[in-house]
Amino acid sequence: MSPIAKQDRSRKRIETILATAEDILLNKGIEEITIANISELSGLKRTSTYKFFPNPDDIKVALISKYMNGCSNSFSTKSKDIKTNQLSIVILKCVEILYEYFKEFKGAELIILNNTVSPPINSDAMAGLASEVQVFIESNIKLPGMYNKDGIYRVLTQIILSIFSLSAKEDGELNETGKIEAHRAGYAYMLNWVKQSS
Repeated sequence: MSPIAKQDRSRKRIETILATAEDILLNKGIEEITIANISELSGLKRTSTYKFFPNPDDIKVALISKYMNGCSNSFSTKSKDIKTNQLSIVILKCVEILYEYFKEFKGAELIILNNTVSPPINSDAMAGLASEVQVFIESNIKLPGMYNKDGIYRVLTQIILSIFSLSAKEDGELNETGKIEAHRAGYAYMLNWVKQSS
């Protein structure tokens, strides 16, 4: 989550810091996102960077939140006009939309899927994406009443992202195998819940 800036100048500095961090991520790797590197490349004083982000992990958290929000918005937009009443196809569409986002935004793939250390994805950001997945699925399929429905969709979203992550780490980048496996696992998970709830 990005710090809240009240002045335009502060907002611009935060944007500069995050843009510089993203450039470092794409060109040098996540381990090179340091206060010193960001200050040097952005032209900002270290004290300005520390003011908004006390340590590099705070910058990474802000980048992850930025990408997760982008992913949620992309999912909402791209899923609006898809209509089907088949659970397998609905899950496939979820996987395809998420897959396309991570293929389009390499920084998201690097910091979310390839990142095995810290920081983890903020639970609010994951809940936001899971909520979009839930809205899409429930607008297409009438599922039986389920206990802890929000939790079910959060796990479904985590399954998809976890398989994408495994694929990206094993093969060096997200690929079609990851997409196929994410669909298989996500569909099996939801089918199991539908059977238990019927």
